[in-house]
Amino acid sequence: MNSEQKCKNGVFIAFEGIDGSGKSTQAKLLAKRLKDMGIKIYETREPTDAPVGALIRQILTGRIKTDNKVIAALFLADRLDHLLNNTDGICGKIEDGVTVISDRYYFSSYAYHSVDVDMDWVINANSICADLLRPSCTVFIDVTPDESLDRIAKGRYQSELFETKERLTLVKEKYMEAFEKLKDKENIIIVNGNQTPEKIAEAIWNKVKCYFE
Repeated sequence: MNSEQKCKNGVFIAFEGIDGSGKSTQAKLLAKRLKDMGIKIYETREPTDAPVGALIRQILTGRIKTDNKVIAALFLADRLDHLLNNTDGICGKIEDGVTVISDRYYFSSYAYHSVDVDMDWVINANSICADLLRPSCTVFIDVTPDESLDRIAKGRYQSELFETKERLTLVKEKYMEAFEKLKDKENIIIVNGNQTPEKIAEAIWNKVKCYFE
């Protein structure tokens, strides 16, 4: 089946943003809103909790060292399992009419990995994922690196591999480059993340409610 066939039954919304942007909070708020409306929801994230995703998390927290090109390849492997796993793959969820909300999808790879690897290579490597399932829309929570680092410092005890101001500045630039490059293929929604969570949630809802009316 092509991506259009897969998307015709369930809605797929991917949340993106630099670390500390508040995307995870907003994904949860939207999921709750939709559940309250009686819509069947599957909440998920990348890296996943599957074996490859667990390995990635160990790398991101510094417990395992490897090259950034290896990390890019591992994310692709984890994403393919995320899509195609026989138990809870999101392609199957969409086919069953379930709305899927994912905290990160392939734009994260385009942004984070293209700091070290050619972006076109990353996009081409992930083209199999885009062919399998393209999001109904990608919601990008736009915040400054300073704001994101402040939120990270307040929210947890340990930072991850990519959580420096220099790195997050580059990643944000790469997000914008990827959005521009793929603007004719992807439905991208950019929301100002320098607001209260409630205002951000309402701004997101105003953009995505058309999928549920």
